Amino acid sequence: MQDLSRRSLLLGGMAVVGTGALTACSNPSGPAPSRFAIPARLQPLAGQRVVEHRLTARATSLDLGGTTVDTWAFGDTAPGPLIRATAGDLVRIRLDNQLPTDTSVHWHGIALRNVADGVPGLTQDPIPAGSSYLYEFTAPDPGTYFYHPHVGVQLDRGLYAPLIVDDPQEPGDYDLEWVVVLDDWVDGTGRTPDDVLAEMAGAAGDGSGPMGGMDMGHMSMGGTPPFGDAGDVDYPHYLINGRVPTAPDVLHAKPGQRVRLRIINAGSDTIFTVALGGHDLTVTHTDGFAVQPRAAGAFYIGMGERYDATVTLADGVFPLVAAPYGKQGQAMALIRTGAGVAPDPVVRPAELDGPVLEGADLQPSEASRLPAREPDSTELVHLSGQMMPYRWAINGAPFGQNEPLLIDEGDRVRLHLMNMTGMTHPMHVHGHTFALPSGLRKDTVLVKPMSSLAVDLQADNPGAWMTHCHNIYHAEAGMMIALNYRP
Repeated sequence: MQDLSRRSLLLGGMAVVGTGALTACSNPSGPAPSRFAIPARLQPLAGQRVVEHRLTARATSLDLGGTTVDTWAFGDTAPGPLIRATAGDLVRIRLDNQLPTDTSVHWHGIALRNVADGVPGLTQDPIPAGSSYLYEFTAPDPGTYFYHPHVGVQLDRGLYAPLIVDDPQEPGDYDLEWVVVLDDWVDGTGRTPDDVLAEMAGAAGDGSGPMGGMDMGHMSMGGTPPFGDAGDVDYPHYLINGRVPTAPDVLHAKPGQRVRLRIINAGSDTIFTVALGGHDLTVTHTDGFAVQPRAAGAFYIGMGERYDATVTLADGVFPLVAAPYGKQGQAMALIRTGAGVAPDPVVRPAELDGPVLEGADLQPSEASRLPAREPDSTELVHLSGQMMPYRWAINGAPFGQNEPLLIDEGDRVRLHLMNMTGMTHPMHVHGHTFALPSGLRKDTVLVKPMSSLAVDLQADNPGAWMTHCHNIYHAEAGMMIALNYRP
């Protein structure tokens, strides 16, 4: 059990019935009949710029900084290639699948057309090995996004990369911009993400599964505030921009330069606490939307969340650290603006021990607010689950057995997120953003243990959309539900 965090037997108020959840996103054996028509091609409007890329998903070996792993990636790097567009551009991306199994690409946080959302079984057929698929969409809102598969636990390999949509109206009052991608890593270290899922799924709690024989006296019931038990997997490596702390990514600048950081948590099971030694960061955006600027020595970032921050750099060498919440180890990059000795890979910036900003405490900028309106309907999203056996659910059943949420186009819909477990869940809604009670706009939000949160979305993007926990293991074990527009 050394690779699994020690946690409670039962996290939710109800056990999840059935076993379909563990295969809800997995690939069926053999070819399946097509359920979805090939999407209609989009033609550029007069004067519309077209951004085109070709991605190749394939098995490869990566050097994480002295540690070589066999994994899957987009090309030969993790993170994969940065895709950049400007709001209003037509984006065309063809994926060549050279993996040994089906895959897809989900454009996380983008309110795009439904047929391009990349969820097999809901918006498209899976992309078989040896074939290709064309994704086309108009880039709507500017912001920091990323892309990854929506098949099984493939996100916990090297299949992720940043997607930046620029704002043509933004003044750009900074000297440099750095994209910082955080990740938790297990693939190719003697285990794969599928092995991890199978091990947790086989932990029956009676000594018969791969986790049998655990000392239950070491299990905790609630974890520590504010997030309780924040993850299921203790990873051997935590990365920033694909590098381990002993061979970190080095970001170069000059003293006094103002830098914009675009920070993406592409991890599958880890909330991070981010801090830059010797500096305060000014958070300016969350999930693409502007907030009232807020200075912080450190802030939390959940799986699937993105935060933009600015900082004016001092003279020297400074650690940019992402500490995994409730786990051992850390991710680290170096920022070098002058002479100096690099800090130790296990250095702990003092900012991590001070006040830590929670994203939900941010206030939106006036331009980012969802216009005030009473909800036309309210939908309950009840989160429950357990560790042994490993089952997670929404509204009393795993995905594939729960009933879709049904909404009407044009409505203001309130989603009542009710978390009846001892874990924090990063809840993500596809194809939309939602507003917290403060008016803060997001597409992924941390819902704390034994708590509820009401979020409002405008039903302005018809289709069938996934809503799920962005802990990829929870999602694959059932914590997903469809959000469907009525015809």
